[in-house]
Amino acid sequence: MSSTEPGVGGAEPQTDWETIQQSPEFTGLRRRLRVFVFPMTALFLLWYLLYVLLADYAHGFMSTKLFGNITVGLVFGLLQFVSTFVITGVYVRYANRKLDPVADGIRARIEGEAGR
Repeated sequence: MSSTEPGVGGAEPQTDWETIQQSPEFTGLRRRLRVFVFPMTALFLLWYLLYVLLADYAHGFMSTKLFGNITVGLVFGLLQFVSTFVITGVYVRYANRKLDPVADGIRARIEGEAGR
């Protein structure tokens, strides 16, 4: 049994999670998350697919030496790591500005209702 069920854990009020999930604030929060995550995921997967396809079908291009033993393929491979860190940083900034304030408001409202 969870502590939100009647008669368990004292006189804790029920939280209606379905109502919260259908609230305009929560649906807006989910929409804001999807607006960022889906395009960014598609962009990264396309970038990775380009790398894989070039590595498989463009041997001459990927083995082109830029300087010393550094090739285009090596640079593209390293850029995969760089792009991961860049996407993470961009997401953190986006979440801090657009997602966290809304989530904090929803949480405050829920905790305020639970404290009644």
